[in-house]
Amino acid sequence: MLNHSLRSLATGLRAGLASGVRGRRGLSLSAVHADEAVHLGSDVTPRPKPWFRAPVTLIPGDGVGPEIADAIRDVFKAGGVPVDFETFFLSEINQASSASLQTVCESVVKNQVCLMGHLATPEFSRTGSLDSLGMKFRRELDLFANVVRVKNRQGIPTRHNNVDLVIIREQIEGEYSALEHESIPGVIECLKIVTEKRSRRIAKFAFDFAVRHGRNRVTAIHKANIMKLGDGLFLKSCQEVARLYPNIEFETMIVDNCTMQLVSNPHQFDVMVMPNLYGDILTNLASGLVGGAGVVAGESFSSDIACFEPATRHMFSLAAGKNLANPTGMLYASANLLSHLNLPFHSQMIKSAVDRVLRSGKHKTKDVGGHTTTKEFVNAIIKHLET
Repeated sequence: MLNHSLRSLATGLRAGLASGVRGRRGLSLSAVHADEAVHLGSDVTPRPKPWFRAPVTLIPGDGVGPEIADAIRDVFKAGGVPVDFETFFLSEINQASSASLQTVCESVVKNQVCLMGHLATPEFSRTGSLDSLGMKFRRELDLFANVVRVKNRQGIPTRHNNVDLVIIREQIEGEYSALEHESIPGVIECLKIVTEKRSRRIAKFAFDFAVRHGRNRVTAIHKANIMKLGDGLFLKSCQEVARLYPNIEFETMIVDNCTMQLVSNPHQFDVMVMPNLYGDILTNLASGLVGGAGVVAGESFSSDIACFEPATRHMFSLAAGKNLANPTGMLYASANLLSHLNLPFHSQMIKSAVDRVLRSGKHKTKDVGGHTTTKEFVNAIIKHLET
């Protein structure tokens, strides 16, 4: 009887831990700073034996996405990462091979976590829909907040050093509302939707992020001097939320001035919050400051779902199948995913391996000035997992 009770208790603890990881809510804002979570130095922490395996939805995406997804699988297998991928090919340009959006979203809702590459948007829609598949995916799951930490990595030379800023982008509405029509022949009207509810939600997300991560300042990016009603509402919402956080410095900046300030003095920025289109542009610009699209990770959040992805959502279609893609950004994204799943050892193991490979300067893919292939880069990462 006693042995039976002990076995039941152990089973319950294992089930509870696995359920807690799969159902972890409240936005894994800590994932963005996961490289500070565990120190792997000369006294390496013994590799834990997890009591669970976490199911994760994997969407390879278009372009080099499938190659990058293979790289992640190889690294996870070599590192003994306790994750089981549910893989779905989702594509708008290869619809015949694509899973349905409903099927993929059901998997993401069930697992509450997703790792994905970028979904290509064709210039012509066969269905006539103005919404891209990526936009439909984010709206279906209400992935309202996109978070990108832009940070220098040792081994990648850049004009500016010690850059460390966070871009938080509202990505449900704004200019990407896909509401366009031809009012009269030759005249197209595109509607930019800004709501108080979503503006306040993204503003609160940004301030909560700053508080949680010890950040000191939030800058709201806008164009309210011209779009007085639309961006005016966004700015007003940010100002009202800012009053609830007296210990966080708040400032505003017009978006065109922000682009100049970002390339000339990026160190002045800490946390930046902005509407959809500005976030898209500034994420790409800021990524270029620290090495380009291939080295920066991003993540998107709803109230209970976390989706991890490369920051800039480039497909690099011209490099597809050529063994040239840089998996660095996706590797950092996958490490952030593991932090979100409460697997700090495995998260830091991967981050440390990537950092060491970059610092050595011996393995650089073409986009950062080297000649290393994707496979060679991944093999170097795997080698450092074992050291």
